[in-house]
Amino acid sequence: MEQRGSPATAPGAARSRRWTRWVPWAVALLTTGAVVATAPAANSGAGSTAQDVLGGEQLRIMAPAAPGGGWDQTSREMQGALRELVGRSEVYNVAGAGGTIGLSQFVRFGDDPTQLMTTGLIMVGAVKANGSEQSLADTTPLVRLTTDYQAIVVPADSPLRSTADLIEAMRADLPAVSIAGGSAGGVEQILAGLLAKAVGADPAKVSYVAHSGGGEALTTLLSGRSAIGISGVSEIQPQIEAGTVRALAVSSPDRLPTVPDVPTLIEGGLDVELENWRGVAAPKGITDEEEQALEGLLVDMTRTPEWREALERRGWGDATLAGPEFEEFVRSEQERVSQVLDEIGLG
Repeated sequence: MEQRGSPATAPGAARSRRWTRWVPWAVALLTTGAVVATAPAANSGAGSTAQDVLGGEQLRIMAPAAPGGGWDQTSREMQGALRELVGRSEVYNVAGAGGTIGLSQFVRFGDDPTQLMTTGLIMVGAVKANGSEQSLADTTPLVRLTTDYQAIVVPADSPLRSTADLIEAMRADLPAVSIAGGSAGGVEQILAGLLAKAVGADPAKVSYVAHSGGGEALTTLLSGRSAIGISGVSEIQPQIEAGTVRALAVSSPDRLPTVPDVPTLIEGGLDVELENWRGVAAPKGITDEEEQALEGLLVDMTRTPEWREALERRGWGDATLAGPEFEEFVRSEQERVSQVLDEIGLG
């Protein structure tokens, strides 16, 4: 008999969860819009609690990337915010290929409700770019947590000092403008392609250097092996404040309170906007009751003072979305990102 927590070759029969409501959701790449968060009330009725589901076992959270990046930050902020709700939890890292290596391991947990994985837009793109056999369809999406924007940065001694300089350089010799960022097919490479398209160049000719984490991309940038870097604002903010790098622009529709002196790409003359999102998934084979209890736990977590403080400190947007609405959002994102990657020559 297969034991809980052991890898499973198949997650079991498909769940027949009853859909009580459906809310269309899209985070557009090139249009602005306010983020509206919806979520079911957590533990508001009969049913198992998270403590029942965990059965005294410790919750384990996989960050499918190297330490220091957005998924790692999210996982560790979750760990702190969950402490008062479920006690101690464990965060561990499985880096590589935009999260798809971690995903390939995570799906083997089968029906174990003590296992969670942080995920997001980067993984959706990486699944297509890497030809992964697994996708988020092989998990149970629980809750979307945050949104974040990207920063375009250069070393402090770079001759590029503005978006105008970047436009000129990309138009003059696109392949010479090497760009360091995260995994292939991820949000950073999507933004690189959109930048090339916006300046009238061929996105397929972008010289993009992919990395498994933001720390590695920063090392490449500072070593001079890349001309510019693209990173989540929350990840690169300490280096911006320290003067290690100079931010040319952010991908948000308006300036961000965490880096108020950095203009948007739109201000610099490029009609480009891109928003990243992060969330949490469980193994595919968990029961409906376990799914609802874990969703309730995570929604409760988003209401804790610890989580609210983390959002403010990191500059993350609160994008809480749970249940069937999040599952539908993930499905729509898979279709949308696939289309965008094809359009910019990255499919």
